[in-house]
Amino acid sequence: MRTKINGVERAQDQRHVLPEYFRGKHQLILTVTFAALFSIVFLLVSIPFSHNSWFALGNSTFFVFTVLFATGSLLIVILSKFVMYKTRGMFKMTYLGYILWNAAEVILICLVYTFLTVPITHIGWDQFPRILGNALVYGTISLAIPYLLAGMFFALEDKNNTIRLMNYNNVVSDEAVAATGMEKITLFDNSGVLRLSIRAGNLYYIESDDNYINVWYTDSKGALKRYMLRCRLKTVEESFRGSSLVRCHRKYIVNMDKVKILRKEKDGYELDLDNDAIPPIAITKTYAADVLRRFNGGRG
Repeated sequence: MRTKINGVERAQDQRHVLPEYFRGKHQLILTVTFAALFSIVFLLVSIPFSHNSWFALGNSTFFVFTVLFATGSLLIVILSKFVMYKTRGMFKMTYLGYILWNAAEVILICLVYTFLTVPITHIGWDQFPRILGNALVYGTISLAIPYLLAGMFFALEDKNNTIRLMNYNNVVSDEAVAATGMEKITLFDNSGVLRLSIRAGNLYYIESDDNYINVWYTDSKGALKRYMLRCRLKTVEESFRGSSLVRCHRKYIVNMDKVKILRKEKDGYELDLDNDAIPPIAITKTYAADVLRRFNGGRG
């Protein structure tokens, strides 16, 4: 699990950074599928009311052009989303960047439509700006609206904080609570059902895995275990701010109480935890200062 650090990871204002789940495989596939279905329905509804359009369902020649254009547009969207998915680990995308990326899809498809419309309809290239303007209106409706609806759905789906830190110092109980292990990590599913509860002292680190996280901890027998949960690492970082859990990498949050050695390597710092089954965990420069401060006894 040793991570090779290539280049410098730039610090960005987290308020403007697009949540990672927007570029996840599951979300992108659903977005493309929903946009394709929405566009087909919109096309069928708008054809009778459109002007100067060669879109047709009855005329065999224009029907072929319509199918070819729709297929080509879908391929453009699929390729764009594929590149968006493959580059998710290379750079962080802002909300503005996401909007501009999707706008570029619409503009490209509209340009293709306009360049096809002029020779197909023989209306003359002087009509290019007008045709492009109309295409941008239709393209924005058929793609921007489903993109917006899909984004709102994913945001609501991700709204629940499914991982929490509970401090039993503040719990009234008829049983004596041990002085150690007062804090527990509790994991809930989207229905609010408790799935896992472990002592904070047994948790080693949390690893991001696309739209999921892997929680690595030891059980009552000391065996290293992994629990996978649908949750963003950003949610974990915000939920445990001020605790012993510290972000050290784009993919990792570590329990500083479990850090045995902080080592300077050629490409940066690495952490060794007090469990030989866990490989060294890299620290990126973005989080190095905070990790070093916490390792030396500072507070977040």
